[in-house]
Amino acid sequence: MAKSNPHPSYPKANSLIQNVIQPNIKDLGALTVRRSLPQPTVRAVGPFVFFDEIGPALLSKTENVDVRPHPHINLATITYLFDGDLHHRDSLGTSRIISPGAVNLMVAGHGIVHSERTPAKLRNVSKSLHGLQLWIALADAYEEVEPAFFHYPSTSIPQWTKDGTELRLLMGSIGEYSSPVRTYSPTLYAVGRSQEGSSLELPIAQERAIYIISGSLTISEAIYRRGMMIVLCPDTSISAVCCEGPCVWVIIGGDSVGPRHLFWNFVSSRHDRIEQAKNLWRNDGFPKITGDDQERIPLPI
Repeated sequence: MAKSNPHPSYPKANSLIQNVIQPNIKDLGALTVRRSLPQPTVRAVGPFVFFDEIGPALLSKTENVDVRPHPHINLATITYLFDGDLHHRDSLGTSRIISPGAVNLMVAGHGIVHSERTPAKLRNVSKSLHGLQLWIALADAYEEVEPAFFHYPSTSIPQWTKDGTELRLLMGSIGEYSSPVRTYSPTLYAVGRSQEGSSLELPIAQERAIYIISGSLTISEAIYRRGMMIVLCPDTSISAVCCEGPCVWVIIGGDSVGPRHLFWNFVSSRHDRIEQAKNLWRNDGFPKITGDDQERIPLPI
């Protein structure tokens, strides 16, 4: 599958833009995953160290999502769907269906195991799936907290319209609005749907980036299209204009939590903690998932 390309005139860097990322695209047959973070040139944006767009995909009766049990440490995962449903289970005993507009926040802390699968009710029917999964590196003081899981229904997420853009605030604050989703350091995460021709003033953060789900945005006189992540300069007033039809976009950011080591599903400020987690998973030392403990993803060699 060919990678998406930006408009030929986009600048790699200027007074408003630090970097432009083309995601790595993994074709899983009926499902495509676009990974924008981490990249060799950009390891993180604020506390966000991982950014995957899943789909959009149409799955047949026999095609299902089955992400087998796997572990995490020292991070939080946040899952948001535009379309379709997923069944989350974890070693805390959580069993939760996430549907479009809701937010699942899983805090790994000192260690958790989870799986993500197509719900039973959808396993023998045609279905669609489109969503985002991001990882947030926990600030040093919270890396080893007790694992936790939080589900926020769609109705609890702040939503408003301004100047032709509908905004949903998944994490952090914008103006008078604040999300109920828990944070462990200054964090910004919002989804916007803009009408063609609408201009939006992007929220300011220490670090921030905007990712285009669909449509096009003009920033600093260059056009950016579907699948691009534009890393913006910090603490600078920046406007974007929706062009070439309606646009769906995501902005992420916040304060940096400092350098992080990443290996597979493990994130930590300490390399020795990563090694400890690897040995624990290798030796079957993580807790099990009730109702989903018959298989697991092995540690990469």
